[in-house]
Amino acid sequence: MVYKNFQDLELSALGLGSMRLPVIDQDDAKVDEAAVEEMVAYAMEHGINYYDTAWGYHGGNSETVMGKVLSAYPREKFYLATKFPGYDLSNMPKVEEIFEEQLKKCQVEYFDFYLFHNVCEMNIDAYLDEKYGIYAYLTEQKRNGRIRHLGFSAHGSCEVMRRFLEAYGKDMEFCQIQLNYVDWTFQDAREKVQLLKEYHIPVWVMEPLRGGKLASLPEADMAKLAACRLTEKVPAWAFRFLQSLPDVKVVLSGMSNMEQLKENIETFETEKPLNEEEMQTLLAVAAGMLDGSLPCTACRYCTTHCPQGLDIPMLIGLYNEHRFTGGGFLAPMALMAVPEEKQPTACIGCKSCEKVCPQQIKISEAMADFGKMLQG
Repeated sequence: MVYKNFQDLELSALGLGSMRLPVIDQDDAKVDEAAVEEMVAYAMEHGINYYDTAWGYHGGNSETVMGKVLSAYPREKFYLATKFPGYDLSNMPKVEEIFEEQLKKCQVEYFDFYLFHNVCEMNIDAYLDEKYGIYAYLTEQKRNGRIRHLGFSAHGSCEVMRRFLEAYGKDMEFCQIQLNYVDWTFQDAREKVQLLKEYHIPVWVMEPLRGGKLASLPEADMAKLAACRLTEKVPAWAFRFLQSLPDVKVVLSGMSNMEQLKENIETFETEKPLNEEEMQTLLAVAAGMLDGSLPCTACRYCTTHCPQGLDIPMLIGLYNEHRFTGGGFLAPMALMAVPEEKQPTACIGCKSCEKVCPQQIKISEAMADFGKMLQG
Protein backbone atom coordinates (compact mmCIF):
# COMPACT_ATOMS: atom_id res chain seq x y z
CA MET A 1 0.00 0.00 0.00
CA VAL A 2 1.19 3.48 -0.88
CA TYR A 3 1.16 5.86 2.10
CA LYS A 4 1.10 9.64 2.24
CA ASN A 5 2.48 11.84 4.98
CA PHE A 6 -0.01 14.17 6.60
CA GLN A 7 1.41 16.14 9.51
CA ASP A 8 2.64 13.40 11.88
CA LEU A 9 0.52 10.63 10.31
CA GLU A 10 0.99 8.10 7.54
CA LEU A 11 -2.31 7.70 5.72
CA SER A 12 -3.09 5.00 3.20
CA ALA A 13 -3.36 6.69 -0.20
CA LEU A 14 -6.52 4.63 -0.78
CA GLY A 15 -9.31 5.17 1.71
CA LEU A 16 -12.45 3.06 2.02
CA GLY A 17 -15.50 5.23 1.44
CA SER A 18 -18.76 3.96 2.91
CA MET A 19 -21.38 5.66 0.76
CA ARG A 20 -21.71 2.63 -1.52
CA LEU A 21 -21.38 -0.34 0.84
CA PRO A 22 -22.86 -3.72 -0.16
CA VAL A 23 -26.58 -3.86 0.59
CA ILE A 24 -29.32 -6.46 0.92
CA ASP A 25 -32.13 -6.78 -1.66
CA GLN A 26 -30.94 -3.62 -3.44
CA ASP A 27 -32.23 -1.58 -0.48
CA ASP A 28 -29.74 1.23 0.15
CA ALA A 29 -30.75 1.44 3.80
CA LYS A 30 -30.05 -2.27 4.45
CA VAL A 31 -26.29 -2.55 4.65
CA ASP A 32 -24.93 -6.08 4.37
CA GLU A 33 -22.98 -6.07 7.63
CA ALA A 34 -21.36 -9.48 7.07
CA ALA A 35 -20.05 -8.37 3.68
CA VAL A 36 -18.73 -5.13 5.19
CA GLU A 37 -16.94 -7.11 7.92
CA GLU A 38 -15.24 -9.21 5.26
CA MET A 39 -14.24 -6.17 3.20
CA VAL A 40 -12.88 -4.25 6.19
CA ALA A 41 -10.88 -7.29 7.30
CA TYR A 42 -9.32 -7.52 3.84
CA ALA A 43 -8.71 -3.76 3.75
CA MET A 44 -7.01 -3.81 7.15
CA GLU A 45 -4.87 -6.79 6.19
CA HIS A 46 -3.73 -5.04 3.02
CA GLY A 47 -2.87 -1.69 4.56
CA ILE A 48 -5.91 0.57 4.31
CA ASN A 49 -6.07 2.65 7.47
CA TYR A 50 -8.48 5.44 6.44
CA TYR A 51 -12.26 4.91 6.64
CA ASP A 52 -14.78 7.57 5.65
CA THR A 53 -18.46 7.68 6.54
CA ALA A 54 -21.19 10.29 7.00
CA TRP A 55 -24.45 10.97 8.81
CA GLY A 56 -26.68 10.48 5.79
CA TYR A 57 -25.03 7.58 3.98
CA HIS A 58 -27.20 4.49 3.56
CA GLY A 59 -30.23 6.13 5.13
CA GLY A 60 -28.26 6.98 8.25
CA ASN A 61 -26.94 3.43 8.75
CA SER A 62 -23.41 3.76 7.38
CA GLU A 63 -21.98 5.28 10.57
CA THR A 64 -23.64 2.60 12.69
CA VAL A 65 -22.34 -0.30 10.62
CA MET A 66 -18.86 1.11 10.19
CA GLY A 67 -18.68 1.89 13.91
CA LYS A 68 -19.66 -1.65 14.81
CA VAL A 69 -17.30 -3.29 12.32
CA LEU A 70 -14.32 -1.09 13.19
CA SER A 71 -14.87 -1.60 16.93
CA ALA A 72 -13.31 -5.05 16.49
CA TYR A 73 -9.94 -3.41 15.80
CA PRO A 74 -7.57 -1.49 18.09
CA ARG A 75 -8.43 2.19 17.90
CA GLU A 76 -4.89 3.17 16.92
CA LYS A 77 -5.03 0.91 13.86
CA PHE A 78 -7.45 3.05 11.86
CA TYR A 79 -8.36 6.64 11.13
CA LEU A 80 -12.09 7.39 11.04
CA ALA A 81 -13.69 10.33 9.26
CA THR A 82 -17.25 11.57 9.34
CA LYS A 83 -19.02 14.83 8.68
CA PHE A 84 -21.53 17.40 9.91
CA PRO A 85 -24.55 17.05 7.58
CA GLY A 86 -24.95 20.61 6.37
CA TYR A 87 -26.39 19.37 3.09
CA ASP A 88 -29.71 19.47 4.99
CA LEU A 89 -30.41 22.99 6.23
CA SER A 90 -32.68 21.67 8.97
CA ASN A 91 -29.56 20.26 10.64
CA MET A 92 -27.86 23.61 11.05
CA PRO A 93 -29.13 24.30 14.61
CA LYS A 94 -28.30 20.74 15.74
CA VAL A 95 -24.52 20.55 15.57
CA GLU A 96 -23.99 19.47 19.18
CA GLU A 97 -26.86 16.97 19.15
CA ILE A 98 -25.66 15.41 15.90
CA PHE A 99 -22.00 15.29 16.88
CA GLU A 100 -22.73 13.51 20.16
CA GLU A 101 -24.95 11.01 18.36
CA GLN A 102 -22.25 10.37 15.77
CA LEU A 103 -19.74 9.45 18.48
CA LYS A 104 -22.23 6.92 19.83
CA LYS A 105 -23.10 5.49 16.42
CA CYS A 106 -19.44 5.12 15.51
CA GLN A 107 -18.54 3.74 18.96
CA VAL A 108 -15.55 6.06 19.36
CA GLU A 109 -14.48 8.77 21.79
CA TYR A 110 -13.01 10.97 19.06
CA PHE A 111 -12.93 11.37 15.29
CA ASP A 112 -9.56 11.43 13.57
CA PHE A 113 -11.00 13.54 10.76
CA TYR A 114 -14.20 15.58 10.81
CA LEU A 115 -15.62 17.67 7.98
CA PHE A 116 -18.11 20.40 7.26
CA HIS A 117 -20.06 18.31 4.74
CA ASN A 118 -20.78 19.47 1.20
CA VAL A 119 -20.06 23.20 1.24
CA CYS A 120 -22.04 24.50 -1.72
CA GLU A 121 -24.25 27.30 -3.01
CA MET A 122 -27.25 26.00 -1.12
CA ASN A 123 -25.70 26.10 2.38
CA ILE A 124 -22.76 28.50 2.33
CA ASP A 125 -24.72 31.33 3.95
CA ALA A 126 -25.90 29.05 6.76
CA TYR A 127 -22.41 27.65 7.32
CA LEU A 128 -21.10 31.20 7.67
CA ASP A 129 -23.96 32.33 9.93
CA GLU A 130 -22.65 32.57 13.49
CA LYS A 131 -26.10 32.07 14.99
CA TYR A 132 -25.86 28.33 14.32
CA GLY A 133 -22.55 28.07 16.13
CA ILE A 134 -21.25 25.27 13.87
CA TYR A 135 -17.75 26.62 13.45
CA ALA A 136 -17.50 27.59 17.12
CA TYR A 137 -18.65 24.16 18.30
CA LEU A 138 -16.45 22.12 15.97
CA THR A 139 -13.31 24.12 16.71
CA GLU A 140 -14.07 23.67 20.42
CA GLN A 141 -14.27 19.90 19.91
CA LYS A 142 -10.89 20.06 18.19
CA ARG A 143 -9.38 21.90 21.15
CA ASN A 144 -10.90 19.24 23.42
CA GLY A 145 -9.35 16.42 21.38
CA ARG A 146 -12.65 14.96 20.21
CA ILE A 147 -11.75 16.01 16.67
CA ARG A 148 -8.12 15.45 15.76
CA HIS A 149 -8.20 17.09 12.32
CA LEU A 150 -10.86 19.46 10.99
CA GLY A 151 -11.63 20.02 7.32
CA PHE A 152 -14.44 20.34 4.80
CA SER A 153 -15.83 18.74 1.69
CA ALA A 154 -17.14 20.81 -1.20
CA HIS A 155 -19.33 20.31 -4.24
CA GLY A 156 -19.74 24.04 -4.74
CA SER A 157 -18.00 26.42 -7.10
CA CYS A 158 -14.57 27.97 -6.59
CA GLU A 159 -16.34 31.16 -5.55
CA VAL A 160 -18.24 29.34 -2.80
CA MET A 161 -15.08 27.57 -1.63
CA ARG A 162 -13.23 30.87 -1.49
CA ARG A 163 -15.96 32.40 0.68
CA PHE A 164 -15.68 29.48 3.07
CA LEU A 165 -11.89 29.67 3.14
CA GLU A 166 -11.87 33.41 3.71
CA ALA A 167 -13.93 32.81 6.84
CA TYR A 168 -12.51 29.55 8.16
CA GLY A 169 -9.43 28.74 6.08
CA LYS A 170 -6.98 29.26 8.93
CA ASP A 171 -8.54 26.30 10.77
CA MET A 172 -9.01 23.94 7.82
CA GLU A 173 -6.42 21.16 7.66
CA PHE A 174 -7.71 19.30 4.59
CA CYS A 175 -10.39 19.51 1.92
CA GLN A 176 -12.30 16.81 0.08
CA ILE A 177 -13.37 17.59 -3.49
CA GLN A 178 -14.76 15.75 -6.49
CA LEU A 179 -11.68 15.16 -8.58
CA ASN A 180 -11.06 12.92 -11.57
CA TYR A 181 -9.71 13.31 -15.09
CA VAL A 182 -13.10 14.39 -16.47
CA ASP A 183 -13.86 16.93 -13.73
CA TRP A 184 -10.33 18.31 -13.96
CA THR A 185 -11.84 20.75 -16.46
CA PHE A 186 -15.55 19.91 -16.41
CA GLN A 187 -16.12 20.78 -12.75
CA ASP A 188 -13.18 23.23 -12.51
CA ALA A 189 -11.32 20.80 -10.25
CA ARG A 190 -7.98 22.14 -11.46
CA GLU A 191 -8.91 25.62 -10.23
CA LYS A 192 -10.13 24.18 -6.92
CA VAL A 193 -6.83 22.39 -6.39
CA GLN A 194 -5.01 25.64 -7.09
CA LEU A 195 -7.25 27.53 -4.65
CA LEU A 196 -6.51 25.01 -1.91
CA LYS A 197 -2.82 25.28 -2.68
CA GLU A 198 -3.02 29.01 -1.99
CA TYR A 199 -4.20 28.14 1.51
CA HIS A 200 -1.67 25.28 1.91
CA ILE A 201 -4.52 22.79 2.30
CA PRO A 202 -3.95 19.21 1.06
CA VAL A 203 -6.53 17.48 -1.11
CA TRP A 204 -8.70 14.49 -0.31
CA VAL A 205 -10.48 13.03 -3.36
CA MET A 206 -14.06 11.83 -3.68
CA GLU A 207 -15.62 10.37 -6.83
CA PRO A 208 -12.31 9.31 -8.42
CA LEU A 209 -14.29 7.09 -10.81
CA ARG A 210 -17.25 9.49 -11.03
CA GLY A 211 -19.74 7.03 -9.62
CA GLY A 212 -18.33 4.20 -11.73
CA LYS A 213 -18.54 6.10 -15.02
CA LEU A 214 -14.75 5.89 -15.43
CA ALA A 215 -14.54 2.21 -14.54
CA SER A 216 -15.32 1.23 -18.13
CA LEU A 217 -14.72 3.03 -21.41
CA PRO A 218 -15.58 2.53 -25.09
CA GLU A 219 -13.21 0.20 -26.93
CA ALA A 220 -11.71 3.03 -28.98
CA ASP A 221 -10.71 4.91 -25.82
CA MET A 222 -9.39 1.75 -24.21
CA ALA A 223 -7.19 1.20 -27.27
CA LYS A 224 -5.71 4.70 -26.98
CA LEU A 225 -4.82 4.11 -23.33
CA ALA A 226 -3.51 0.59 -23.96
CA ALA A 227 -1.11 2.04 -26.53
CA CYS A 228 0.47 3.96 -23.65
CA ARG A 229 0.28 1.28 -20.94
CA LEU A 230 -0.70 -2.12 -22.25
CA THR A 231 -1.40 -3.82 -18.91
CA GLU A 232 -3.08 -0.97 -17.01
CA LYS A 233 -6.74 -1.64 -16.29
CA VAL A 234 -9.31 1.03 -17.11
CA PRO A 235 -10.19 2.00 -13.50
CA ALA A 236 -6.49 2.22 -12.66
CA TRP A 237 -6.05 5.08 -15.15
CA ALA A 238 -8.29 7.23 -12.97
CA PHE A 239 -6.15 6.46 -9.93
CA ARG A 240 -2.86 6.96 -11.82
CA PHE A 241 -4.14 10.40 -12.83
CA LEU A 242 -4.62 11.26 -9.18
CA GLN A 243 -1.22 9.85 -8.27
CA SER A 244 0.19 12.42 -10.70
CA LEU A 245 -1.13 15.33 -8.60
CA PRO A 246 1.27 16.11 -5.73
CA ASP A 247 -1.36 17.85 -3.59
CA VAL A 248 -3.53 14.71 -3.35
CA LYS A 249 -3.13 12.78 -0.10
CA VAL A 250 -6.11 10.41 0.20
CA VAL A 251 -8.28 8.97 -2.57
CA LEU A 252 -11.63 7.71 -1.33
CA SER A 253 -13.35 5.00 -3.29
CA GLY A 254 -16.85 3.80 -2.47
CA MET A 255 -16.28 0.11 -3.09
CA SER A 256 -19.42 -2.04 -3.17
CA ASN A 257 -17.92 -5.52 -3.28
CA MET A 258 -14.78 -7.50 -2.63
CA GLU A 259 -13.79 -7.58 -6.30
CA GLN A 260 -13.65 -3.78 -6.50
CA LEU A 261 -11.75 -3.60 -3.21
CA LYS A 262 -9.13 -6.13 -4.30
CA GLU A 263 -8.61 -4.47 -7.68
CA ASN A 264 -8.23 -1.01 -6.18
CA ILE A 265 -5.83 -2.23 -3.49
CA GLU A 266 -3.75 -3.90 -6.19
CA THR A 267 -3.54 -0.57 -8.02
CA PHE A 268 -2.42 1.24 -4.87
CA GLU A 269 0.32 -1.27 -4.17
CA THR A 270 2.39 0.96 -6.45
CA GLU A 271 2.59 4.61 -7.35
CA LYS A 272 2.86 5.09 -11.12
CA PRO A 273 2.15 8.74 -12.04
CA LEU A 274 1.49 9.56 -15.67
CA ASN A 275 4.13 11.02 -17.91
CA GLU A 276 3.30 13.98 -20.14
CA GLU A 277 2.26 11.87 -23.14
CA GLU A 278 0.04 9.64 -20.99
CA MET A 279 -1.54 12.64 -19.30
CA GLN A 280 -2.38 14.28 -22.61
CA THR A 281 -3.82 11.04 -23.97
CA LEU A 282 -6.04 10.63 -20.92
CA LEU A 283 -7.23 14.24 -21.00
CA ALA A 284 -8.02 13.82 -24.70
CA VAL A 285 -10.17 10.81 -23.81
CA ALA A 286 -11.93 12.97 -21.22
CA ALA A 287 -12.53 15.71 -23.79
CA GLY A 288 -14.09 13.16 -26.11
CA MET A 289 -16.41 12.03 -23.34
CA LEU A 290 -17.60 15.61 -23.06
CA ASP A 291 -18.43 15.95 -26.74
CA GLY A 292 -22.00 17.15 -26.97
CA SER A 293 -21.69 19.48 -24.02
CA LEU A 294 -22.64 23.05 -24.87
CA PRO A 295 -19.39 24.98 -25.59
CA CYS A 296 -20.08 27.96 -23.34
CA THR A 297 -16.97 30.06 -22.64
CA ALA A 298 -18.69 32.28 -20.03
CA CYS A 299 -18.06 35.43 -22.06
CA ARG A 300 -21.35 36.70 -20.58
CA TYR A 301 -22.48 38.55 -23.71
CA CYS A 302 -25.75 36.69 -23.27
CA THR A 303 -26.44 37.98 -19.77
CA THR A 304 -26.38 41.59 -20.92
CA HIS A 305 -29.19 40.81 -23.37
CA CYS A 306 -31.40 38.63 -21.18
CA PRO A 307 -34.60 40.48 -20.16
CA GLN A 308 -35.03 37.99 -17.28
CA GLY A 309 -31.57 38.64 -15.90
CA LEU A 310 -30.67 34.94 -15.91
CA ASP A 311 -27.12 33.83 -15.16
CA ILE A 312 -26.97 31.88 -18.40
CA PRO A 313 -23.35 30.63 -18.19
CA MET A 314 -24.00 29.22 -14.74
CA LEU A 315 -27.21 27.54 -15.93
CA ILE A 316 -25.49 26.09 -18.98
CA GLY A 317 -22.75 24.68 -16.75
CA LEU A 318 -25.36 22.95 -14.60
CA TYR A 319 -27.19 21.76 -17.70
CA ASN A 320 -24.00 20.18 -19.05
CA GLU A 321 -23.38 18.49 -15.70
CA HIS A 322 -26.92 17.14 -15.50
CA ARG A 323 -26.82 15.75 -19.04
CA PHE A 324 -23.38 14.17 -18.66
CA THR A 325 -24.24 12.53 -15.35
CA GLY A 326 -27.65 11.42 -16.52
CA GLY A 327 -29.33 13.22 -13.63
CA GLY A 328 -27.76 13.18 -10.20
CA PHE A 329 -27.92 15.63 -7.32
CA LEU A 330 -25.35 18.30 -8.20
CA ALA A 331 -27.43 20.49 -10.51
CA PRO A 332 -30.66 20.32 -8.45
CA MET A 333 -28.66 21.04 -5.31
CA ALA A 334 -26.99 24.10 -6.82
CA LEU A 335 -30.32 25.36 -8.14
CA MET A 336 -31.77 25.27 -4.63
CA ALA A 337 -29.83 28.49 -4.05
CA VAL A 338 -31.28 30.14 -7.18
CA PRO A 339 -34.54 32.12 -6.87
CA GLU A 340 -37.50 30.79 -8.84
CA GLU A 341 -37.42 33.79 -11.17
CA LYS A 342 -33.81 32.95 -12.10
CA GLN A 343 -34.32 29.23 -12.77
CA PRO A 344 -34.04 27.75 -16.29
CA THR A 345 -37.84 27.63 -16.44
CA ALA A 346 -37.86 31.44 -16.21
CA CYS A 347 -36.49 31.66 -19.75
CA ILE A 348 -39.15 33.16 -22.02
CA GLY A 349 -37.54 31.93 -25.25
CA CYS A 350 -37.03 35.40 -26.72
CA LYS A 351 -33.62 34.36 -28.13
CA SER A 352 -32.08 37.78 -27.49
CA CYS A 353 -29.13 36.00 -25.89
CA GLU A 354 -28.62 33.78 -28.93
CA LYS A 355 -28.14 36.77 -31.21
CA VAL A 356 -24.94 37.72 -29.35
CA CYS A 357 -23.58 34.27 -28.48
CA PRO A 358 -20.16 33.80 -30.15
CA GLN A 359 -20.57 30.02 -29.86
CA GLN A 360 -24.03 30.12 -31.51
CA ILE A 361 -25.52 28.05 -28.70
CA LYS A 362 -29.27 27.53 -28.90
CA ILE A 363 -29.73 28.76 -25.35
CA SER A 364 -33.51 28.91 -25.35
CA GLU A 365 -33.74 25.25 -26.38
CA ALA A 366 -31.23 24.26 -23.71
CA MET A 367 -33.16 26.09 -20.98
CA ALA A 368 -36.43 24.45 -22.07
CA ASP A 369 -34.78 21.03 -22.10
CA PHE A 370 -33.18 21.66 -18.70
CA GLY A 371 -36.52 22.60 -17.21
CA LYS A 372 -38.10 19.38 -18.48
CA MET A 373 -35.20 17.27 -17.14
CA LEU A 374 -35.50 18.82 -13.68
CA GLN A 375 -39.26 18.29 -13.58
CA GLY A 376 -39.15 14.82 -14.99
